[in-house]
Amino acid sequence: MSTVKERLESLGLTLPKAAAPVANYVPFVRSGNLVVVSGQICFGADGKLGAGHVGKLGAEVSAEDGIAAARLCALNVLAQVEAAVGDLERGVVQCVRLGGFINCVPSFSGIAGIMNGASDLMVAVLGDRGRHTRSTVGVAELPLDAAVEVEAMFEVR
Repeated sequence: MSTVKERLESLGLTLPKAAAPVANYVPFVRSGNLVVVSGQICFGADGKLGAGHVGKLGAEVSAEDGIAAARLCALNVLAQVEAAVGDLERGVVQCVRLGGFINCVPSFSGIAGIMNGASDLMVAVLGDRGRHTRSTVGVAELPLDAAVEVEAMFEVR
């Protein structure tokens, strides 16, 4: 059985530093055995939005870039969970829920496929502990015109 760190390495990924909030909110709240993570946008390892991750799906952003953006959101979610519990391997019991917000034109009907980028990454990194419930909605706008935002809830030790 491989560890979270080994799974990340096998995917060629590293967790970014947990992003600081940019408004009047906290990045996560721990309440008992739950950690609720505020919406994370698709910042890259450099802390910036890549050109392909700005704008709307169905217009400026391709489906491939949207999926990649959702993966980055999931990585940023995991970084917040690690900040909350210290160690993903020992601290995470289960990813309970992901909520996805896809910045898209009204006629874009592929939001579920875009959100699969986040869902697939969560399972790839956490294994069965990454299987989760999910809601995905298309929205008119996201902070910084990001293509995707993902929020989450985890059961932790």
